[in-house]
Amino acid sequence: MPPIHILIKPASSLCNLRCKYCFYADVAENRAVKSYGIMEESTLELLVKRVFDYADGYATFSFQGGEPTLAGLSFYQKLLTFQKQYNVQRIPVQNAIQTNGYVIDEAWATFLAEHHFLVGLSMDGTRELHDGMRLDAAGKGTYGRVKRAAELFDRYGVEYNILCVVNNLVARHPKQVYQALKGYRYLQFIPCLDGLDGARKAFSLDPRRYADFLIGTFDEYYRDFMSGNYVSVRNFDNYVGMLLGRPPESCAQRGVCTCYCVVEGDGSVYPCDFYVLDEWKLGNLREDSISAMLQNEKAMDFMRMSHRLPRECGACPHYALCRGGCRREREPLGDPALAKNFLCESYRLFFERCTEKMRSMAARL
Repeated sequence: MPPIHILIKPASSLCNLRCKYCFYADVAENRAVKSYGIMEESTLELLVKRVFDYADGYATFSFQGGEPTLAGLSFYQKLLTFQKQYNVQRIPVQNAIQTNGYVIDEAWATFLAEHHFLVGLSMDGTRELHDGMRLDAAGKGTYGRVKRAAELFDRYGVEYNILCVVNNLVARHPKQVYQALKGYRYLQFIPCLDGLDGARKAFSLDPRRYADFLIGTFDEYYRDFMSGNYVSVRNFDNYVGMLLGRPPESCAQRGVCTCYCVVEGDGSVYPCDFYVLDEWKLGNLREDSISAMLQNEKAMDFMRMSHRLPRECGACPHYALCRGGCRREREPLGDPALAKNFLCESYRLFFERCTEKMRSMAARL
């Protein structure tokens, strides 16, 4: 059996924030059961057992939400116990968690550092930009709580990166956002998604504005790289790596979907974080093996759909780097063969402006 990367939602869609652009809140509203609640210990144990029955080479357990810290610190302590119990082959294991940072304290930071969890911490650039979108249940901004979490991570030696959602407000300020975050050294800029119904909101990305953001942040990234002050930006790193012949590690940049096994709070399994929907349910850990779910007809259909791109993509000079982008950026889907990435213009303008600079980086590497 191959290595496996499994994404787990231990608190389902439950969250202590009310971010205005939350894509998973939209996903939850489009299925029969909005929240499956906190994952039971028996489900966690079965999940770990199933993973080690399947995996070979290595296994990665990634926790997202909702907000995964709502499962409580004891949940992750039990995770480690079960991993030790069922990893009889002693294959390498990586644990990761993506958090809004709201409840992070000394106990969390100590645990995450001691057990080598890789953490993704959400922070949308400056205080003003962050607090305009990322609100707590009382409607207050959360920037101060996130900064406090980052300070604790630094103090206790937690390995982490910053996740910044690029909504239409953030996209207006590429230089300020990059400069506000570059000190953290490892960054991910994630384009904001509209709901599955395609309705446009105040935060919805304008393609030309997103192009300006990509170009503006890349110019800062390039300047730092060429001056010997490298800052990792995930999508830019991937593009440079592709020019060096390396496969992109980001699924959005591969051009085709895989099934990477998303587990909801009740043990139900889905092919992708963006499609935790009733129509894409592959099965449940309580009845099905991971191998059976990842090889069933629904999983095959999910992957096959991503291979159908508009004809114009094949003639595009930037296709080798773009590869059509993330399928989720082509929703709502009618005929998948005709649907063009909503951000196509963004990527075209970005590649026209920045590909030669990426080539110079690749040559230097």
